Amino acid sequence: MREPFTEEEFDSLAPVTEQVGGAAADRWTRRLVLFLRAMAIVSLLKGLYHWAHVCGIAGDDGTSFDVQPIAWQAATIFFAVLDLVAAVGLWLAAAWGAVIWLMAVASMLAVEIAFPQVFGGGLAVVGTEALLLVIYLVLALKAAQEHPA
Repeated sequence: MREPFTEEEFDSLAPVTEQVGGAAADRWTRRLVLFLRAMAIVSLLKGLYHWAHVCGIAGDDGTSFDVQPIAWQAATIFFAVLDLVAAVGLWLAAAWGAVIWLMAVASMLAVEIAFPQVFGGGLAVVGTEALLLVIYLVLALKAAQEHPA
């Protein structure tokens, strides 16, 4: 009878770990991963905030989900799902997580700028989202320069 795993097969299943010797060479990559993890927490909180509105936990009778305009309801549900999916992908530092997060940021910017009647067109939200987008792009470019193809 065959062993479940050979030692080589078992070693290939080991989790990916950071090498101690490459600490200085991968500093931008580590910064990018830390930024992605921070954005995962922010996206998780944003998703839960939107779900609180959908479930009726946030707001009172005058601002409940049922009495809001259809555009607000659709946008709230869209971001409730998208932000939580982005949070998972960002926490795992998966390539698709950053893509989903970028889509959420671009969508929020579009909603806030082009359709201010939906969420109120807050300039603070636009500025924050734009700043986070620029930070991500700088970190991603610096991390890509550390690992040339």
